[in-house]
Amino acid sequence: MKTNKSLIAAGAVVACCVIAVLFSTSIRGSQNTYELRPQIGISEHKTDIVRVIDAYERLMERYLDLTERNSELVGMDIRNIAIRLDSIDARLEELSSRTARSERALGIKQPATPAETPEKAETIAPDGESRLDTPR
Repeated sequence: MKTNKSLIAAGAVVACCVIAVLFSTSIRGSQNTYELRPQIGISEHKTDIVRVIDAYERLMERYLDLTERNSELVGMDIRNIAIRLDSIDARLEELSSRTARSERALGIKQPATPAETPEKAETIAPDGESRLDTPR
């Protein structure tokens, strides 16, 4: 019976080992799955057309800035010219009034109409042809 007890004990040990092996995950070599989400940034590949369009947009922005600055400068110049013309007009009015006072004081008559510019006059030549004469 001693052999039977040792056989039963050996069988029980083998059965326990087999059960331990079956339930053990590390011995079976089951695979663990992992989900990886890479965060790799890849730069955008630009074609020649995209580069040309980008360059054109930058050029247009610079042109618009330059145009805006130049128009501001022209506006300031026009304001300065307008101020200068107003001062010249005021001086001319002052001179005109002074001249009128001087003429009245000296008794000089004012012409009825302002002085006219000489225009082209049509003359008839001795041979009968008409010609336009310009004043010299």
